[in-house]
Amino acid sequence: MSNPVYGKKAIESRNGKNLSATMWVLIVGLILFFVWAPFQAGVFNGLVLIFEKSLFQAVLIGSLLLIVWIVAYYKRIKLDDQRDWLAVIVLLLPITYILSLISAASMFFATNSLLIQFLYAFVFIIGLYLLQNKQANTIIETSIITVAYLIVFFGLFNWLGQGRTVSAIVGWFTGIVINGQYHQAVWVDSNGPRLASVFQYPNTYAAFLMAFLFVAVFAITRSKKWWAQAIHAFTIVPIVISILLTLSRGGLMFLPIVFIILLLFLKPAKQILWIVYCLIGGVATLLISKPVTNLGQQFHLGQIGDPAKGWFYVLGASLIVAIAAVLIQRFVAPWLENITTNWNTKKLASVWLPVISVVAVVVIVFLFLGTNLKHVLPGNIGARLENINLQQHSVLERLTFYKDAVKVIKDYPVVGVGGGAWASIYEKYQNNPYSSRQAHSFIMQYLVEVGILGFIVLIGFLAFIFYKYIRGYIHSDEEKRNNYFVYFIVVLSILVHSLMDFNMSYVFMGMLVFLGLGGMAAAMDNRPIKRLTIKPSVMRGLYSSVMVVASLILVFTSIRYMQASQAVLKGQTLMQTSSDFQEIKAPIDEALKKRSNHPDAVVSLNVLLKAAYEQTQEESFYNEDVKLLTNALKKDSFNKNMYNQLMSLYKLKGETDKAYLVLKDNADRYNYDQNWYEQLIVQSFELGYQALGNQDVAKKELYFNTGIQAYEHVVRGVEHLKTLPEGQLQGNPFSVTQLMVLNAGKMQYMMNKPAEAADIFRQWINQDLNDPTNREIARWYLAALQKTGGSDQAVYDQLIQIDPSEKDSINQLTGLTF
Repeated sequence: MSNPVYGKKAIESRNGKNLSATMWVLIVGLILFFVWAPFQAGVFNGLVLIFEKSLFQAVLIGSLLLIVWIVAYYKRIKLDDQRDWLAVIVLLLPITYILSLISAASMFFATNSLLIQFLYAFVFIIGLYLLQNKQANTIIETSIITVAYLIVFFGLFNWLGQGRTVSAIVGWFTGIVINGQYHQAVWVDSNGPRLASVFQYPNTYAAFLMAFLFVAVFAITRSKKWWAQAIHAFTIVPIVISILLTLSRGGLMFLPIVFIILLLFLKPAKQILWIVYCLIGGVATLLISKPVTNLGQQFHLGQIGDPAKGWFYVLGASLIVAIAAVLIQRFVAPWLENITTNWNTKKLASVWLPVISVVAVVVIVFLFLGTNLKHVLPGNIGARLENINLQQHSVLERLTFYKDAVKVIKDYPVVGVGGGAWASIYEKYQNNPYSSRQAHSFIMQYLVEVGILGFIVLIGFLAFIFYKYIRGYIHSDEEKRNNYFVYFIVVLSILVHSLMDFNMSYVFMGMLVFLGLGGMAAAMDNRPIKRLTIKPSVMRGLYSSVMVVASLILVFTSIRYMQASQAVLKGQTLMQTSSDFQEIKAPIDEALKKRSNHPDAVVSLNVLLKAAYEQTQEESFYNEDVKLLTNALKKDSFNKNMYNQLMSLYKLKGETDKAYLVLKDNADRYNYDQNWYEQLIVQSFELGYQALGNQDVAKKELYFNTGIQAYEHVVRGVEHLKTLPEGQLQGNPFSVTQLMVLNAGKMQYMMNKPAEAADIFRQWINQDLNDPTNREIARWYLAALQKTGGSDQAVYDQLIQIDPSEKDSINQLTGLTF
């Protein structure tokens, strides 16, 4: 006889039916954690100072919860089967992040990411054990769904003008409420207002909504009580209208894909019900989408004062859908079960409707994109749908991100470049001058951070859980399938959407995924591991000791890092309000004492020391500042801000040669930074000209060659940008500038290459000669032409007309020898 699978008696014997007091503490703590986290902007790992506090608070809470878990489950830890060993295997994920510290682009970002990975592992372990208990599973699942529904209504309250009211409710436990309003719950960009709710990012909100839309539909078909069916059905319209209001094309693209995958796990009767509820909810939403959208847009664009009447549309449509769902579950669902009984026994019975759904999706997409049916949708939503194609900017740009990520992986294939590396290193590998601190793909960003080794560990971990869960699902009865299917829906939805977005940079979304994985593992097809059987008391003691130590380390580390972040913020505030050097310096010193490589603390202290040096000219301030920056750059070698601060300091002291070296040595890290290359070209000319005056030919050649190479790099870059696909925007400005032309041309002229100099000057000749720099370029251009026996009479006449003395200046330049 086979071993117990998918939540059978093994689970009951391991966990018992009653919940201990410690388990109740764990459950309540976990629920409060999942209530708190989304309202901290989803605990976004945004790689900037303002997001750090909530990040370290989350790690602290997760570590404390794991200690409670150890107390609750110490006697039940045996590690004698596949499920238990997942609690060990999951630790390989943060271990791969430890390995990536070897080549981390930013030790600061990498350490933060390491803490996050431990948090995910802890959430998984807690979920793995806790969700095996039926009562605990019901409580936690219900709580997570409730939180999701609250987030949906929180978003709509913001859309329909009651943002300040709901912000006041959550404002006491979140710092995201600014001036009485939850910050960026509604985006306003070139597409108009976009709903982002707690996440401050519409696309991630769309992924969240997609997951819980399917959870709501599933919950309707699972619930036995009419009021439960009504509650879940009531949320469908708010969820669907919220998806539309995000204007997320990725959400709309992935939604049918995930829907069809999920249908494969259902019996034909349930498949029909899912399709029916989605159609009813979709039609109801379309009927109210224009007024609800327009009211919210007009409010957020300042055109109307109160869009609250939009609630009549939302609540009315929701009530109709809820009543319809209750009636369908009461009268239609049993009938469907009866008439599909024979169908259930046939091979591939669950495949036919998903296949038909694929065809239906194609037809619906064609109708909305290729016919006048798109006019049923509000204007901006219809426009966004109409622009869905592979040649649009957002798709082309994402593909560019992925290609550039592959370049990074080729250079750091094994263990990657550490957590948060993309934000630090992308400028070195970018194909064009875009700005994106996220790779817009969880998979590609993960590969960059931990390399192929870490990626194999992650995929192996995910594949094993999915395989064992699906295997257990197939062999279980309907009731046991229903107990854990919510977790599968959430994990699948978020991970699929994360293929083309950075949802997993939101720690709350990651927590949902790893709690969901814990739920899937709690229900998986389980087998004992005889070969690895170790005396339970030894294994229990060893594992528990490791986890206690890890938890305590993270508790103290997160507290220390949180204190450092708060100290930096205090120092920055004092810089705006105080003129007392020591008062300002004290909290920044405290921050660096607790975390020596904190980039914001380093830059803040640099600004303070630099100001002190400017005022006093005391060498001690200068030396301390240089030491501070150079030491920080050893651990954060791609930090452009620190390089700029160091160059500014060198120039303040008159050490332009050192500033030049910073520009030259790091130019390849910022290939499309127009300002960087302009500075390098100008600095190369100035130092080369000084060397020329000192008759140091070798140095002159060195500096001038560097400047010319930098100029040629810019020219090549500009030419490359002309090859970008038509639909892809260039990004930041990158072109040959006035100063580049002037200084590069001069360097060629002074290297006795007048023909090359004339070619450089010529491209700026059609500019306004009333500008002094443009006249200087024209002067050097005409001199270079005379050197080669050529002329440009039109430019000459124009220049002489503006300033007759230019004739002598040109002759003087022509007579110079180098």
